[in-house]
Amino acid sequence: MSNSVISVVSRFLEEYTTTTPNKLKVVDSYLLYILLTGALQFLYCLLVGTFPFNSFLSGFISCVGAFILAVCLRIQINPQNKGEFLSISPERAFADFLFAHTVLHLVVMNFIG
Repeated sequence: MSNSVISVVSRFLEEYTTTTPNKLKVVDSYLLYILLTGALQFLYCLLVGTFPFNSFLSGFISCVGAFILAVCLRIQINPQNKGEFLSISPERAFADFLFAHTVLHLVVMNFIG
């Protein structure tokens, strides 16, 4: 059982490093960072408490929203999805990502109070 899991993981990592473009690897590392930040915030909330509840909600919603926006960016700039997004260039997708990110953080800052 463990040998098959190890072989699957090693093959996944080998194919990921050889076939994934560097742009997508950067987005994937950003996604991992956001995921870990949201998990740490949630763990902190469980251990310490939610005294400034608006602050916790703002931070956690910011992580979830940023994760969703980054996944949308990754889908749009993936070369395998060129047929789905013919009219959207990678530069346009990144500009949309930055605009949506700005709006998201304005809403989060407004929610904090």
